[in-house]
Amino acid sequence: MRKRVEDILILDAAFEPEQLRSDVAGGIAIAYSCREPGKETENEDSVAIIPYGPASAVLVVADGAGGLPAGKRASLTAIRTLAASLQSAIEKTTLLRTAIMNGIEAANAAVMALANGSATTLTVVTIEGLVARSYQIGDSEAIIVGQRGRIRLQTTAHSPTGFAVEAGFLDERDALHHESRHLVSNFIGTNDMRIDVGATVTLNPRDTIIVASDGLMDNVHVDEIIECIRKGPLTKAVACAVDLAAKRMRASSEGQPSKPDDLSLILFRKPYRGAT
Repeated sequence: MRKRVEDILILDAAFEPEQLRSDVAGGIAIAYSCREPGKETENEDSVAIIPYGPASAVLVVADGAGGLPAGKRASLTAIRTLAASLQSAIEKTTLLRTAIMNGIEAANAAVMALANGSATTLTVVTIEGLVARSYQIGDSEAIIVGQRGRIRLQTTAHSPTGFAVEAGFLDERDALHHESRHLVSNFIGTNDMRIDVGATVTLNPRDTIIVASDGLMDNVHVDEIIECIRKGPLTKAVACAVDLAAKRMRASSEGQPSKPDDLSLILFRKPYRGAT
């Protein structure tokens, strides 16, 4: 269900696929979320687009930990707490980086306070004018890509395979098939939660930002994601990525990943002629 609180958009898509568009930070954001194909229980992902003044925005994807109780409650609690913390911070004119760090800490405390064993990933990208920065906990990921396909930022999944890829010990494509791909070493809702803060990236006019849960990242190769999103209307980019992931989830084929899961993503781009 889409919820709007003073222009904060939260998408939980518990049972039916949902998509929304928001004009924020001088650009366009499109969010999408859906359940795993054939799944009878609710979607454990939650998504938020949070304005932070006229020129800034916060993009958030949270994936409730699979196999743990109340994953959906954890992801929604984390996002709602972060949104409320940011809403309070903007009224105090707090610097966005400080507000994000405080909001994530508050989200961690709120999920821990549920006291039901639940946890969630949380990946955040902030946009301040032309400057973007990532904040990551878990294996949902963020990528910034130029129109010609050059990766300008790519977060590292907090998992054995993610760290092995970053260190050069494992090929990115091989990691999608690795038996330890599902293991995650960092969650919101734990005493040892840590925030991986990325370097700032100055956005070029046609750069595209994607923040996505592992429902996308575990089923579509990074080069395929880039080819879907690097140019053309954002609506078509979302459809391309989602359709390819859904196809892989529904039927495995030789040499391709197939890991059915809930899927959520946000795409953001500064507008240019022909974009929608």
